Amino acid sequence: MKRVVSILLAMIACGVAANAQYYPNLERYAADNEKVLASGVRPVAVFMGDSITDGWFSQDPDFFTSNNFVGRGIGGQVTSEILLRFRKDVVELNPKYAVILCGVNDIAENRGPIDLEYTLANIASIVDMAKAAKIKPIVCQIFPGPKIGWREIPDQAEKAEKLNGMIREWTKKNHVTCVEYFKGVEKPGGSLPVELSGDSIHPNLDGYKVIEKEILKYIK
Repeated sequence: MKRVVSILLAMIACGVAANAQYYPNLERYAADNEKVLASGVRPVAVFMGDSITDGWFSQDPDFFTSNNFVGRGIGGQVTSEILLRFRKDVVELNPKYAVILCGVNDIAENRGPIDLEYTLANIASIVDMAKAAKIKPIVCQIFPGPKIGWREIPDQAEKAEKLNGMIREWTKKNHVTCVEYFKGVEKPGGSLPVELSGDSIHPNLDGYKVIEKEILKYIK
């Protein structure tokens, strides 16, 4: 009986190992990072974030390639995961700028509930890493009033507004560049207009064109 149990446990362990991936998906950009380093060309900017950044490159890759930008977004990630990836996916590439857009998945509780103070602390730690590496951080506010379709979160629009206020205050106090992408174009109530986003949280190509014009004002 003990032998049977041992065999079953070994099979389970093998199955888990076969399906496991590095937390938090650290291998996603490993090969791409090696290519950037092997090229010997320093990126102008690395864009770091979640699905919004991930979808940006997939919808408009020419914006990145023509400007010598690098996209390092992974869908669903919270600020703590992005913090863990930041050294490998940004610092070691040695860009001039790090464009940081994250926080909405913290509000969505993708890895469980988290106080906004801790979300801001993670963003602050990301900025500290960039500064220590002589990389200029650009912190972006999350999009206004996101409708989180994959999870019902009470007061999500209010939480988004509060987090953005905290980001504005912290970046001003610490002399960090802060970008508000969609200022003045959101619908009443705070969500993105349908012509810029199909789900009020992820931009379509027209939406990305809006934020491209905005971010280029901050990257020399």
